[in-house]
Amino acid sequence: MHLGATLRLLRVDAGLSLRDLARRIGVSSAYLSRVENGVDAPPTQERLTAIARELDVPPGLLMDVANRVSPYVAGYLEDVPAAGTLMLDIARRKLTGAQLARVRAFLDAEFPLREVRGNDPVPPLAPLLSPERVVVQLSCGDYEDALDVAAGRLAAALPGMDAAVLAEGLRRREGEAPTQVGNGVAVPHAFVPGAPPVAALVTLARPLKADAPDGQPLRLVVALVDGHVGRARLMRLAHVARLAGRGLADRLLGVEEPQRVLETLEELEALR
Repeated sequence: MHLGATLRLLRVDAGLSLRDLARRIGVSSAYLSRVENGVDAPPTQERLTAIARELDVPPGLLMDVANRVSPYVAGYLEDVPAAGTLMLDIARRKLTGAQLARVRAFLDAEFPLREVRGNDPVPPLAPLLSPERVVVQLSCGDYEDALDVAAGRLAAALPGMDAAVLAEGLRRREGEAPTQVGNGVAVPHAFVPGAPPVAALVTLARPLKADAPDGQPLRLVVALVDGHVGRARLMRLAHVARLAGRGLADRLLGVEEPQRVLETLEELEALR
């Protein structure tokens, strides 16, 4: 998982320059640049929390992308040792994603989660998709072709939207900063005033060479359109990066039916 690429993605969409964000969290712009480019190790939990505050996203999202245990979880495990034992029991049983979803459904029913200020639920990706906006095993020559296909599917869901105009919007955002978040996934996106959030997902028949932060070829494109800027949009982008780190591209490898793609995505998102 590549935290730096996700930080750059969110920073650019939040309208912050490298210098602005560095100043706000009390570090040098050179240090933050090294983090974004994967030269330096991921920041500490405290610094990630500060970054999340400035980007207005839940700290837990960035912790997940960085593969760090949040201070809240660490504190809970220290206070309630039995929770750690339960986690070991789950690991020994090697529960699948679908089985863990059943465990979570039981917890949600028996022990509803109390809302905590600042911990807004992460907007899931699956409801923004439909079978018509899932393209499987696309054969294309380059990333530009994949963007055109994604734009066509997105435009069909937006009355009056021209696919060529939307494709240009995706390319324009790509020109500001690459949207590849590692693990074979790119999340191109465009702002369309007044448009509801909508997504298209494209799996590739053959991996494409790409300027990815982790050097992995591109295998999956998740294109997003939104008509509003702000917290929910940034959370969606961070969530896709988290899904990438959890192996979304690997899980969809070889899947040939759009409906099965959606089911696989829903299973992965059920783990939250």
